[in-house]
Amino acid sequence: MTPFTYHKPASVADALALLADRPGAMLLGGGTNLVDLMRKGVETPDHLVDVQDLPLGEISETDDGGLRIGALVSNTALAAHDRVRRDYRMLSEATLAGASQQLRNRATTGGNLLQRTRCYYFTEPGYPCNKREPGSGCPAKDGFNRIHAILGESDACIATHPSDMCVAMSALDAVVEITGPGGDRTVPFPDFHLLPGDTPNVETVLEPDEIITAVTLPPPSDLSRQSVYVKVRDRQSYAFALVSVAAGLALGADGQVEDVRLALGGVAHKPWRAFDAESLLRGGPASDDAFRQAGQAIVADATGYGHNDFKIPLAPRTVAVALGKALARAQRASGDAR
Repeated sequence: MTPFTYHKPASVADALALLADRPGAMLLGGGTNLVDLMRKGVETPDHLVDVQDLPLGEISETDDGGLRIGALVSNTALAAHDRVRRDYRMLSEATLAGASQQLRNRATTGGNLLQRTRCYYFTEPGYPCNKREPGSGCPAKDGFNRIHAILGESDACIATHPSDMCVAMSALDAVVEITGPGGDRTVPFPDFHLLPGDTPNVETVLEPDEIITAVTLPPPSDLSRQSVYVKVRDRQSYAFALVSVAAGLALGADGQVEDVRLALGGVAHKPWRAFDAESLLRGGPASDDAFRQAGQAIVADATGYGHNDFKIPLAPRTVAVALGKALARAQRASGDAR
């Protein structure tokens, strides 16, 4: 491991001062991703700023009835929270689908947002990688790319974002709260992560001297309460998504789709919010055929790279399954209400 200095700030203000005074410093939360990458030599920070003891570990209700999730809330605490399980079902299911219980006990909400990709070539310093060394190339394009992106990729990078939690956060229209030397700001969740373009090393809109303090969820609705998370992976547990879908449906009095939310994981450099497919579904029938058409629309411009070609038919099938499960929950809830 490359030598580094270690700092443990007593407050958010102290942490910001450390980041400002030490260019190249990195934040340490649960460490489930960063420590692994440091061991491999992928990340070599000169300074670590340990934020684990900062007062960012609470889940509280917002004035409008939503939830504010502190950046240091563990994945375990988030998935088990009564309000999350009841009012934001896809988020609890997505969080439980990620990693092992031991990792969820350590992993944090803010850290989950900042996970680095699990691309085979990124995590092995012996290979070139534009994310580690811009301009060095992307061997995944012509190499083994089974887990890689089919949407939003670029000539510079075809890696995918690994998080399950973030897929649900995107579908729920969460908002990321950030603080920095210029004060506080908020970013809609679908805008927080970036597509690779020519700069795949820049993965989010977070600046080096800023800190995520919380993620805020809007007030719950029938859609969020009856939502689902479906994950397709190589094995039943402890595996990243090949394709995953966070889906929620709200039905009108006529049984048509009144509102819908869709986001996909395992297919792009960021959680893929399917806004166009949502527009296709709104106001139309809640039918298997409509669900299949929405899924096909999502992959209309998809590109496979050989080993990951199977994702192009798999994604719409997973969308249809997820929407079908969300529909069943919405119909049960409607029946219970009557």
